[in-house]
Amino acid sequence: MSDLRQYKCPACGGAMEFDSTIQKMKCPYCDTVMDVQEYQNMQDAVYQNNAGSAGSDQWQAMGGGAWQSGETDGMCIYTCESCGGEIIADVSTGATTCPFCGNRIVMTGQFSGDLRPDYIIPFKLDKNAAKKAYHRHLSGKKFMPAIFKKENHIDEIKGLYVPFWLFDADTEANIMYEAERLRTWRSGDTEYTEHEIYNVQRAGRIGFSYLPEDCSRKMDDTLMESIEPYNFAEAVPFSTAYLAGYMADRYDVAMEERMERAKQRIKRSTIDAFKNTVQGYHSVKDVNSSVSLYNVRYLYALYPVWILNTTWKGKKYTFAMNGQTGKMVGDLPFDKNAFNRFVITWGVGFGAIVYAIMWLFMLL
Repeated sequence: MSDLRQYKCPACGGAMEFDSTIQKMKCPYCDTVMDVQEYQNMQDAVYQNNAGSAGSDQWQAMGGGAWQSGETDGMCIYTCESCGGEIIADVSTGATTCPFCGNRIVMTGQFSGDLRPDYIIPFKLDKNAAKKAYHRHLSGKKFMPAIFKKENHIDEIKGLYVPFWLFDADTEANIMYEAERLRTWRSGDTEYTEHEIYNVQRAGRIGFSYLPEDCSRKMDDTLMESIEPYNFAEAVPFSTAYLAGYMADRYDVAMEERMERAKQRIKRSTIDAFKNTVQGYHSVKDVNSSVSLYNVRYLYALYPVWILNTTWKGKKYTFAMNGQTGKMVGDLPFDKNAFNRFVITWGVGFGAIVYAIMWLFMLL
């Protein structure tokens, strides 16, 4: 059975896509619209009927151009059933577009068995929304080189379903905080400051649900955490139809590895949550903590992300937008000269104001 599933329009044969605006399958050529489940059921029937129907003719190799040992490590090679073009992708790629005929292709073998996601959050925002969010992100940045915005262009923009392990856990915590309260007063020409140190204890339980940890080594962990949160209430059971028109990766980081990172985030969040209940002090810091996790559970899901890449002065800048909420993050170049001019200008201005005030006092 083929490892490729192509999403063609039943009316004109064009490439169907999942339209994030109407949350349905839509053909960009004839505007045919279908519900995702209805279209998925139709595709399943066609796919099963076509299984095993290929002819038995075998072409013989003329040049003997076989892959050498180790040459295909980390790659998968697929043949497009529509045009016969060869598609080469890395082992974690789950959905792509045929570069020859443009058909949307889902590499179904990448999502079978234990690799099949449990849930998916469909894209809610389209490419135009991502572009607008990117330009809003550039605006109002005081110390970004002006020429960067003028010369800036997007090298690449792609909608990508990023794989995530989602963790549920309950915590039981016993935490000791050191809290400080300050009191300052004057007596004559002397100023006094009193420091009062308290030991504050907090204990209790907190539950965490659907904590996401991206499980693709291609994605920067900090970047993925920065576009959180996602609303899992809008997640739906996984269906490959949602992948049509987008790229998708399968996981290549084991659940056990990501669980360790999730545990640290959960423990830190637990400590911070209890810390927020310690009120009425000038400073609070945790000095001793015991946080135990139990009822740990996990799911495998795909979350929508728009990735934008741009290059300036030979350096690549990557931006990411949450495809559900529109939250955009990404680093921007820093113009040291603009910062220095800002400091000098404000320094001179502030100095002039101080100088004027001194003269006023002298004249009074």
